[in-house]
Amino acid sequence: MESRLTSQTLPAGLMLVHGNRPERLRELMIEWIKQYPLAPLENEVILVQSNGIAQWLKLAFAADAEEGGCGISAALDLSLPARFLWQVYRAVLGADAVPAVSPFDKSRLVWRLTRLLPALLELPEYGPLKRFMAHDDDQRKRFQLAQRVAELFDQYQLYRADWLARWAAHDDVLIDARDARTPLPDEHRWQAALWRALLDDVRAHRPDGIDAAKAGRAAVHDAFLRRVAAMGDGERPRGLPPRVIVFGISSLPRQSLEVLAALASFTQVLMCVHNPCAHYWADIVADQDLLRAQRSRQRRRQGAPAMIDEAELHLYAHPLLAAWGKQGRDFIGLLDEFDSDADRNTYASRFASIGQRIDLFESDGTATMLQQLQDDIRDLRPLAETGERWPAVDPRADQSIRFHIAHSPQREVEILHDQLLAAFAADATLRPRDVIVMVPDIEAYAPHVQAVFGSLDAGDSRHIPFSVADRGQRDFDPLLGALETLLALPQSRTTVSDVLDLLEVPALRERFGIAADDVPTLHHGIGGANIRWGLHGEQRASLGLPKAGDDDAPNTWAFGLRRMLLGYAVGDKSDAWSDIEPYAEIGGLDAALLGPLTRLIEALDETWRTLREPATVDEWCRRLRKIKGAFFAPSDSDDAYTLDRLDAALEAWRDECDDAALTEELPLSIVADYWLSQFQGGGLSQRFFAGAVTFATLMPMRAIPFRRVCLLGMNDGDFPRTRTPLDFDLMRQSYRPGDRSRREDDRYLFLEALLSAREHLHVSWVGRSVTDNTPRPPSVLVGQLREHLSAGWRLAGDESGKPDALIDELTIVHRLQPFSADYFPADPHASKLFTFASEWNQVEQADDATRRAVTKLPPIEREEPLSVRELAAFLKDPVKCFFRQRLRVAFEADATASENDEPFALDGLETWQLQNELIRAQTAALERGDEELMPTALARLERMYRSGDLAKGGFGELVGEELLAPMPDLFARYQAALARWPEALEEQFELRVEAMLDDRARSIEDWIGGLRGSPDGGLGHVILDASTLVKDNKYRRDRVIAFWVPHLAAQLAAGPLTTVVISKVGGIELAPVAPDEARAHLLALLRAWDEGMRRPLPLAVNTAFAWLGKRRNGDGNGAREGSPDADETQARDAARAAYEGTSWQPGERDMNAYLCRVYPDFDALAAGGEFEALAVELLQPLHLAIPATARGKNDAKNGGES
Repeated sequence: MESRLTSQTLPAGLMLVHGNRPERLRELMIEWIKQYPLAPLENEVILVQSNGIAQWLKLAFAADAEEGGCGISAALDLSLPARFLWQVYRAVLGADAVPAVSPFDKSRLVWRLTRLLPALLELPEYGPLKRFMAHDDDQRKRFQLAQRVAELFDQYQLYRADWLARWAAHDDVLIDARDARTPLPDEHRWQAALWRALLDDVRAHRPDGIDAAKAGRAAVHDAFLRRVAAMGDGERPRGLPPRVIVFGISSLPRQSLEVLAALASFTQVLMCVHNPCAHYWADIVADQDLLRAQRSRQRRRQGAPAMIDEAELHLYAHPLLAAWGKQGRDFIGLLDEFDSDADRNTYASRFASIGQRIDLFESDGTATMLQQLQDDIRDLRPLAETGERWPAVDPRADQSIRFHIAHSPQREVEILHDQLLAAFAADATLRPRDVIVMVPDIEAYAPHVQAVFGSLDAGDSRHIPFSVADRGQRDFDPLLGALETLLALPQSRTTVSDVLDLLEVPALRERFGIAADDVPTLHHGIGGANIRWGLHGEQRASLGLPKAGDDDAPNTWAFGLRRMLLGYAVGDKSDAWSDIEPYAEIGGLDAALLGPLTRLIEALDETWRTLREPATVDEWCRRLRKIKGAFFAPSDSDDAYTLDRLDAALEAWRDECDDAALTEELPLSIVADYWLSQFQGGGLSQRFFAGAVTFATLMPMRAIPFRRVCLLGMNDGDFPRTRTPLDFDLMRQSYRPGDRSRREDDRYLFLEALLSAREHLHVSWVGRSVTDNTPRPPSVLVGQLREHLSAGWRLAGDESGKPDALIDELTIVHRLQPFSADYFPADPHASKLFTFASEWNQVEQADDATRRAVTKLPPIEREEPLSVRELAAFLKDPVKCFFRQRLRVAFEADATASENDEPFALDGLETWQLQNELIRAQTAALERGDEELMPTALARLERMYRSGDLAKGGFGELVGEELLAPMPDLFARYQAALARWPEALEEQFELRVEAMLDDRARSIEDWIGGLRGSPDGGLGHVILDASTLVKDNKYRRDRVIAFWVPHLAAQLAAGPLTTVVISKVGGIELAPVAPDEARAHLLALLRAWDEGMRRPLPLAVNTAFAWLGKRRNGDGNGAREGSPDADETQARDAARAAYEGTSWQPGERDMNAYLCRVYPDFDALAAGGEFEALAVELLQPLHLAIPATARGKNDAKNGGES
């Protein structure tokens, strides 16, 4: 029995353990650590390449001993390889010889290149770069070029260090994988010159005394190898760990492997390598002749020849491994160079002493098609052998692989949700943590995931816990979003929505003392003050608009705040002061919000002025910290963490620029982009395993086993992902084994994803157009997988001979909508389609009568009486009132666009509001006895200009003229109507109507005023309205409703009277109605309101008037109740056209989102006959009170518009 080892006696050396199952590799690693633990206070150093692997290992360590764990996850140092390897360089060579951070790191090269490029471009060899840098006014091109060159040189240091060494020696050559040398092309000689310039510059600006020529990664690496060779197998240098474990990394540069191999002279290095195949497979992938290893740890599969001709490759190789395995092949080939037979025999015996092997190739069973496919890859089984070996597949019994075709990413996620619910229902042992979902771009899918998985409460049986990994903080942190908005101020219009978006950020509200409930109040006040965009006239001028003076630009924040503050001081009844029209809508306790709002706008103004000027790095750090402090205070621990990270990022940036000796001034465009980019990516600290379904990005080296692996977004063109290479990247012209390629990475990680699925592989893509349902191809990798399955397996019981019979059975083509009837078949066992969305199920399974019926809510609780205005609004649109008043739901279009732009043009509602203001002003002047009304109208129009209701200048003047145009004729007709009832009555008449509806007391109470009397005792009500009551010589009955209900109310409150309504186009006279008849109409309306607050009543007013108008053939006066010759067919056709529209005119449904929501077509509206009954009871009295055609000068004007 071997004696127990400690960190002092732990034998050094490089140990390579291969296996096709990561969980077995993990078991071996933990068992090795348990058998040979380190000394107390010594950490296990484990190198990983992704946060997923890191957390997966931590969970294994924390498992109980009975489950193979250690009972605790502690004393673990999980690190990225690059960071650890630089620490190794410093430990061996000494901190005085190797800087803490290499001056040739990408982050430092960027700023050094930014400083050097302008001067270098004057030299002839930099001609290609000079042409690229032409017209670089804001230095953005220079910075982008510096970033790209820094990234390229970073890759050269890893993968082409020999090039850089030759270039440093003024030998401008390229060396290929076979060590052949070729001169550097003339158009690329600037790269060698630039590398030498960087070396010279680093040498000239090193304050720490370190030899710059030896500070580059390649030089440090060579020096490290020489030092280790000279040290031999001596004592381990201080700072090196006794053991290093490399786990789950499927690709490393040769340089990194050389460091690990050299480190093995002092330290035990254990590499756990995920190898998909148990046999030698390097010769089944292209460029096998470039591999340098003369030996291979793995042996050829039995029967395979020593040399495989490319034409016979299909006879000895697995086609998917050959197509997707190039990256893994390269890495395993590199490892073979460092794995000698003698060393392998030594450490193999050590593992054997604890009952372990170093080649852990095992089958996971072959019961399902997925396991059979994985076994084929493990055993390097060719396709012909596959077809002979495996039995026919019964898809009903074998659910291991499924393909799903959807119409959109949203549908992909909805489909996945249903599929997972079915899986959880079928297997009680399956848990959310056993499922991973990977997509090419998590940012594109995160909103859909939140919309589907996040829409159900935890108490819902369909709720599935989920977490989204790999999101950069910049993409979801509202504080960083607000900071990005602030840094864009010099180019921003600073619109209302921009500022309101800032006010949605808790950290910003915390800084200015604004509560979340205050934001709607501020929004109302901002809109009322007619603020649209721009801090002031000066900011508008900076964007290219003519400057009207800092305080003269209307609709700016300065303009609106002055109006608010003046209104608070003097009220809105006062005249303008210094050409400022007061706005006093925000008053009382709400006025306290003016202070924080003013401070916010002042801070935005100061920030705008500050950011416009370039500055040095130190000055930028001071400015940005001031901005951060001025706008943000932590509202919770997350905000505090973000603010600390922002400070740390600034400090790191200053260190990078100091190291690069960058002292020149930089513009905001460069600084802001770089600062925020530090929050773009994830890291090892991100959550991955959280006891929930994990959504993540498809990333290399994430071969973690899950029971169910789901791949979404597998669209042609989206995966493998493409990355346009740099035109001057010389590596792509001279391939070497181990070179990284985005497309090869994606191919290999698709293979890893397939191999990591233990029970089920779910693959989906957008395979149908959402507009015309045309097919769209999947990713080429999915296509290859489907072709392989089709060629290697057969469908049980199939006698059709179709080559795609099996794939068709494994593929589910989903419908465009989740509520398609196909998801609710009569026989669920006969269909592949199903859904757990019970909301759609209830609707689909209901019979026609049940589907038409809408669930009634309990009666609305309301103690206060209804007003006449409320009843009129209800009669005009009962369905809208139900949604707005009872459900508190609004479907109106977002007004964001209009609130961000000046009122150059007015919509119908805005025109009506402003003309109504003109009417009220002139009516008041008329009551005062003014003979000339136009001066009053002009004065009111001037107030509209001052208040920002109308734009100043030519556009505003045109709109003002249009607003004034109808006023003279309108008031001429108004004064003629007043002459019929010359006496204005001061008295207010009380209306009170009460009724018991079941056990509920309902009432209508209001005051009726503005009436006039005539010498003969008659009463009249003359109303001016800014709308148009006549169009195409026909009355707009829907617009008369607003006057019809008050007309009925007046009959009860004041007695019989006539109502005259005068509009811009046409007018209407409503005759007196008998009090009993008026009461009956109001009670009917009250009962309808009571019912209409419980469910949306099937009543659309224009459709109802169209139906009423055609109930009698040839009678333009409309229907008469009980008319014997009423043509119901003609009436229903007219109503249908009015509701659904025609080819040349939209219908009422199309113009009303509320109606469209509940009654999608006329048949739904008219089902059951309630529509006709409501039309007769509620609208027929008004219909009969109005002539069918407008006649006479006072009734209509030809050519009037609505």
